[in-house]
Amino acid sequence: MTTVSINDRALLSLDLSSIGSQIDRWLAISPRQFDLDLRFAIDYPQDPDDPRELSEIPEIRLWFIRLDARYPYLPLILDWQAGELSRYVAMLVPHQFNRKEGIQYNPEALEIWVMHRVFLLTNWLQTQQIPDRSRLKFMTQMLGYELDDGLFELLEGEE
Repeated sequence: MTTVSINDRALLSLDLSSIGSQIDRWLAISPRQFDLDLRFAIDYPQDPDDPRELSEIPEIRLWFIRLDARYPYLPLILDWQAGELSRYVAMLVPHQFNRKEGIQYNPEALEIWVMHRVFLLTNWLQTQQIPDRSRLKFMTQMLGYELDDGLFELLEGEE
């Protein structure tokens, strides 16, 4: 497990250096193994009366949007068991919180994000010469989607 601390200074300046070195090291050593299990420790001061979750704060979301643009394969190396995938997606996809059911993503927005990610990560896995799609398929299952192998065959057939 790798924990990356992000403070308000980094968030407000859109500074990705706290995570960049971790990801670059992983890419150089073992991109075929998704063993980084990345977690974020976000230190952002909030007024005690501010009821917003971190994913509802525009400055934090903007930092995650920049992070996602720079490292689009990041969801594959998050610590899913610790809930980091759900939190990461909440930073990028419109949602609401339900006290009983937790995060409720906008269904259309989530579907668009998931399919965009599938296309992007399928291509990235191919460029990394990683034929195994199981991690990608499991990621989409965690978000409520089942991928048929026919989709991958279709995508690979376009080359």
